[in-house]
Amino acid sequence: MDQLLQHAANAMIIGGTYALLGIGLTLIFGIMKVVNFTHGELYSFGAYMMYAWVMLIGADFMVSLVLAVVLGIALGALVEFVLLRRLRGADIDTTMLVMIGAWIAMQNTEQLAWSGVAKSIVSPFPADPLVLGPVSISWTRLFVFVVALVLIAATYALIQRTKLGKAMRATFQDRQAAALMGVQINSIHTATFALGSGLAAAAGALLGPVFVVYPTIGDSASLKAFAIVILGGLGSIPGATIGGFILAFAEELGAGYVSSGYRDAMGFLLIILILIFKPTGLFAQKERIG
Repeated sequence: MDQLLQHAANAMIIGGTYALLGIGLTLIFGIMKVVNFTHGELYSFGAYMMYAWVMLIGADFMVSLVLAVVLGIALGALVEFVLLRRLRGADIDTTMLVMIGAWIAMQNTEQLAWSGVAKSIVSPFPADPLVLGPVSISWTRLFVFVVALVLIAATYALIQRTKLGKAMRATFQDRQAAALMGVQINSIHTATFALGSGLAAAAGALLGPVFVVYPTIGDSASLKAFAIVILGGLGSIPGATIGGFILAFAEELGAGYVSSGYRDAMGFLLIILILIFKPTGLFAQKERIG
């Protein structure tokens, strides 16, 4: 039982960042109908920006986290403006090829800029873990969990309660009708891609101090994000959130009770089994973002 509680605690902490990845991707995929192959590289970008600000410049840890997220938002807006806006109306094959090319270019740029050597980020939190009965949690991981929950809640509030969020949901439901009602579709697409990119960068910046940072770190993150979106159901933010936690629990329990080498396999095996019985995902809702 003690071991199970420890695995559950670990899964909860990682699940928060998985949820951020899933929410960002489901927004982009749902509203823009774009398969964003650069999502993992935006995760890597957030982690590297955290490394640059904390380890190279010596900035405050909290300030560095905010800057990493802001820069991720800016990079996402740039990618949408330079690449995707020019492809508006193009067939899905062309858009996919361009995004795959952007993914490869971004990953190679990271390797050129940072080399292939893994880098670590020092956190300001105490080295001694927080002990709650049989469960031991590092303060860094606890911080990651709390910030992830705050970002998830803030994103949900933005989508549900703000004018921008209403415009996003209207665009998702019927793009032409939204345009006729005065919604600026180009601006909504830029804001959507920027927001999704910022969430991916936030996940990378949060997990950078927990693990190590290397150029291909985004490949695994991208696969997990796509899996979470499929699992939770396209267009459902609660679905992406819960899907992230389900994937984290499957991985953690598989690693703990089967083998650490099967961590990724156990998560994707669970997804396959769920989709056999519910192909649309657990929480799919027709024509809805939220």
